[in-house]
Amino acid sequence: MLAVTRAPLSVDALAAEVEASVRTRGEGCGALASFLGVVRATHQGRAVRYLEYEAFDALALKVFAQIQAEAADRWPGAALGIAHRVGRLSIGEASVVIVAATAHRAESFQVCRYAIERIKQIAPVWKHEFFEDGEAWVEGAVVNPDDEAARARALEIACM
Repeated sequence: MLAVTRAPLSVDALAAEVEASVRTRGEGCGALASFLGVVRATHQGRAVRYLEYEAFDALALKVFAQIQAEAADRWPGAALGIAHRVGRLSIGEASVVIVAATAHRAESFQVCRYAIERIKQIAPVWKHEFFEDGEAWVEGAVVNPDDEAARARALEIACM
């Protein structure tokens, strides 16, 4: 349920995998929520041509597993899948897909939001943006994965 891949991402495939993992566990799966991050056509007023993502794959998978564990601690019974794409992506292509399964809908939304906030904080994934008038690297993860204050901020955002 965790991946760093060059292949196009599928919400449906990840949702089926996540749902199957909780179908007979605890209260079962009453809700699936998903988040799909896509490449947009503009960033800060600049026209985007395409993006290139890079990742330290093995460490990214370890961080995704940490995020899964954190979510399971906070939302017992939840299942979480995360897939991030690397390589060149065109406008409209998915760069990240997150699927959360829980017994109830509110928690599914919270788990998804928590996961994307933590990915932005701690995952070793870097984005290189190519514009009509130049290029720029977007700052990647800058937080220590064990920083409890950062984790608390992600949880606060997720549960607003």
